[in-house]
Amino acid sequence: MGLPISPHPPAPAGLLDRFAAERVTGALNGPHGCLYLLDGEVYCIEGTAAPGLDLRLSASGKLPPQGWQYAAESAGPEQSGGQLLVGKGWLTQAELEICHLAALLDAAFFALPLTPETTTFTPGAGHWLGVIRPVSATALQQATAHRRLLLDRLRPWAAVDSSPVVPVHPRTPAPTTSRQRRLLALADGRHTPYDLARALGQSAFGTLLDIRRLAAAGLVRIPRAPSPLPRRRPGACLTGPAPAPVTEGGPAATWQLPVPDALATADPDIALLVRLRTALEENL
Repeated sequence: MGLPISPHPPAPAGLLDRFAAERVTGALNGPHGCLYLLDGEVYCIEGTAAPGLDLRLSASGKLPPQGWQYAAESAGPEQSGGQLLVGKGWLTQAELEICHLAALLDAAFFALPLTPETTTFTPGAGHWLGVIRPVSATALQQATAHRRLLLDRLRPWAAVDSSPVVPVHPRTPAPTTSRQRRLLALADGRHTPYDLARALGQSAFGTLLDIRRLAAAGLVRIPRAPSPLPRRRPGACLTGPAPAPVTEGGPAATWQLPVPDALATADPDIALLVRLRTALEENL
């Protein structure tokens, strides 16, 4: 399955901006996620692409297997699922906020932008997890746009986004981060970046970014482009072999391309979380 990376967001005053200006409460259901709003601010996103909060907490060992189901079934009409997780001692309030914000940002990257023709709105609908820390539409869209720019810097290697990740083992391997090493260790040539993100319970966006960086460094094989169909002149017969397929990658081709920050070790998730958390607290 291909990764549903949306195009660049439209100009301001889009659908989410309009609902934010009207301070609506309810659920915006789009093709790649459902956004829950309270007074125009987004407090939860159920995404179809990025691993949710449940997978993140389970992978980190913070939440027992039955914990998420317990919270969902016990939240009740008060929609207090998040506070139940804290009350059971599985998480601190700070851990819940940071993990929830990371999952929300990740889901927003794939769910935005929203378009009227593909989005439905259910007034008053809420999420059982409850309001943990709402984020303004402006802050959410700015964070999403920033992430899109980071990914665009590695656009020459976008072919790896939706293909099974095949590690390459050069004689002189390039240096890697610990997160990239975990991805390479799990990659078996059958699972896409999507699959790896879910298996590790980590950011789908961060996984895309790392896989593109690994491809730029020659550590992940770039899939071949489809062979072009030969053009046929009127009345001419097609003879001879078909054109050879064009290879986008391979170590030799990889190093001829510019490598913008291919081996950067900065974690975009942490940087964005700190910036957004700071912005939110300044507005209190």
